[in-house]
Amino acid sequence: MVKTASAPRPALRRRGENPIVSLTWPIFIELLLQMLVGNADQIMVGWYDPNSVGAIGNANQITNLLLIVFSVVCTAATILISQYIGAEDTRRVNETYAVSLLVNGLFGLGMGLLLMALCGPIFTLMQVPPEIFGETCLYIRIIGGGMVFQSVFLTYTAFFRSSQLMKESMLISVAMNLLNIAGNAVFINGAFGLPALGAAGAALSSDLSRMAGVVLIALRFRRRFGPVLKLDLLRPFPRDQLRRLLRIGLPTGGESLSYDLSQICIQSICNGFTLAVINTRVYANLFAMLSYMFASAVSQAAQVVVARLMGAEKTVETSRSVKRTLLAAVSISALVSTLLWVFCRPMLALFTQDAQVLELFQVIMLIEIPLELGRAVNLVMCRSLQACGDIRFPITICVISAWLTAVGGGLLLAVVFDLGLVGLWIAMACDECLRALLFLWRWHGGAWSRKRLLSM
Repeated sequence: MVKTASAPRPALRRRGENPIVSLTWPIFIELLLQMLVGNADQIMVGWYDPNSVGAIGNANQITNLLLIVFSVVCTAATILISQYIGAEDTRRVNETYAVSLLVNGLFGLGMGLLLMALCGPIFTLMQVPPEIFGETCLYIRIIGGGMVFQSVFLTYTAFFRSSQLMKESMLISVAMNLLNIAGNAVFINGAFGLPALGAAGAALSSDLSRMAGVVLIALRFRRRFGPVLKLDLLRPFPRDQLRRLLRIGLPTGGESLSYDLSQICIQSICNGFTLAVINTRVYANLFAMLSYMFASAVSQAAQVVVARLMGAEKTVETSRSVKRTLLAAVSISALVSTLLWVFCRPMLALFTQDAQVLELFQVIMLIEIPLELGRAVNLVMCRSLQACGDIRFPITICVISAWLTAVGGGLLLAVVFDLGLVGLWIAMACDECLRALLFLWRWHGGAWSRKRLLSM
């Protein structure tokens, strides 16, 4: 039996209650906070110096890519630990804890050093304007110095999620983000006799809040699970665990990178249109984020529960749980996206009075309804398949469809057929719906039920 210290069982729940739904809201709140705090950082820096916003924006393009590196281990650790808990294999659970933390810690140190050493050439290639070049480099160097805290914190978050303890990491994230905002107020503008540091102050605040977050989550982890992180687990080094982590994580990380690059291409197509069109895309992405974050939260919760059930070889219960989750995800996404369309003009009117933007925005939000329905199915099924050990198929479909349907179709409809932003959005909706149909076909084929991830 798995000891409570290393792999706690989920809390008792009423018959018929879907654990995925109950696990979704802490993840959703955490994702929402990340978005709001990120915007708060830029707003607070903008109050100090509007030019500094550009420095942070350019730096974030790089740091967002580095998060993909950390997600390689985090995603794989979440799936593996969940399956080991389901299989009641305490030793493997603890080995995965140790290996994941070591590898992501080394990734964090390595990426941080690279940022500090190569920020000049990187931002030269990005053609960062001279007036903000120095500030951008300073900001990224400070962020790089604390990058290891980011990687370690995300790894601990994966540990809690795999044990279905999303509330634990959510509360620590809330505390960390509030500390970051307070630190911004002190370091950006200068307080208590400290000098005003601008964007550098925001970077320093981020590092300190992440350091505090690591301390809090590490202490909570030890209190909840006990002293399960031991060097003995790494002697001899469990190479098979590292191999499993990379076999799962590298394809998913590659897919995330591919998706980000495809979105850059779509933005490049959009940049060829008028400023009103570009602004409309920004607003549409902002509003659509609400529906996307819910679907993402549901899918992340589904991944944990499905992996645990598969580890216990409960395929019938796995199928039943995924079906209920799909129904919940599609229903909520349909409701949210429809409400966004119905009230889109009065909501957008709070930000702009541009008649061209308002009219185009209403059309885009109508297309957003089938896009979000497809995305809800796509995200839930993709992560469910991955949790079962079906790694390559969903990754392959995501990469091919993103470039052929979203980018290729977007170029065709937007430029060749002169549909502009409407054409781009139709292509992206087709991309999400196509993935959803293929993933449903794959699931109903039943290949996932025969996967044995722990024997890979």
